[in-house]
Amino acid sequence: MRSSTQVLKRAATAWKREPTAPTPRPPLIRELLLLTVLYLGYKFGRRAANGQFSEAYQNAERVWDLERALRMPDEAWVQSVMMHFEPVIRSINIYYATVHFPATVAFIIWMYWRRPGFYVWIRWVLVWLTGAGLVLHLLVPLAPPRLYKVSGLVDTSAVFGPSVYASKPDPNSLANQFAAMPSLHVGWSILIAVGLIVATRSRWRWLWLLHPLITGTAVVATGHHYWLDGMVAAFFLGVILLVLRPPRAALAAAVRTPLTLWRPAPEPDRPPGAAAPVRPAPEREGSAGAEPSAARPADLAHRDG
Repeated sequence: MRSSTQVLKRAATAWKREPTAPTPRPPLIRELLLLTVLYLGYKFGRRAANGQFSEAYQNAERVWDLERALRMPDEAWVQSVMMHFEPVIRSINIYYATVHFPATVAFIIWMYWRRPGFYVWIRWVLVWLTGAGLVLHLLVPLAPPRLYKVSGLVDTSAVFGPSVYASKPDPNSLANQFAAMPSLHVGWSILIAVGLIVATRSRWRWLWLLHPLITGTAVVATGHHYWLDGMVAAFFLGVILLVLRPPRAALAAAVRTPLTLWRPAPEPDRPPGAAAPVRPAPEREGSAGAEPSAARPADLAHRDG
């Protein structure tokens, strides 16, 4: 009984011990292939969910009525405030059209290169969040507010530019305009902020929360999403983060490791039974062949009396 208790204590101690070795990066080419396949699968999955026009407008009516029943702020009011300041709405349109995907790609590259200890965690969180979004795109097609006339919202991208979508939804297009639920613009932006806050130690890292704040405002003000679209994306991300916890604190200090294109280079072969090469120990001060160290003033004073 006593021995089994000791074993359990040792196991618990070993589990709690923080890892100290730096985490190597996964092979680069493998990661590129994996992320490319996953992204193409997502894009073609959205294409398969396209064309459900009648169901998308029915769901838009349900979402709109639910938000009004919950007394949520009217998206049309947010848009009307923004449209009173043309430079602001133009800037928001540009932010919506150009920041979402490039920022996510830059974030993944930065995590892979500078924070390899966190990269795999971020990659899996992104995969599960995007997969959950795709499932909901398939199950709940939703017409965005700019296409649901009852909302009173307009497509600010079509009015002020730059234009993002065609004026009329095309059931054969890869750009599925009825994939509004959930908003991956919001979900990915929150993940970027969370990842950079967790993986960095700067006192300014909390400013990354501005990215999801601006993105959430942009998707509503431009008429592309309802409030609930962003809230559902945030809920999905919260559940995923509860299941997929970030790595331990020691991994945050992982040093930069050599870039590997496919797999680590094998160690050179040694004859059977040969011992591993021994690295020469650093020479100590005063040993043979070592240069004498410079005498300190205090030592000279003591020696001279």
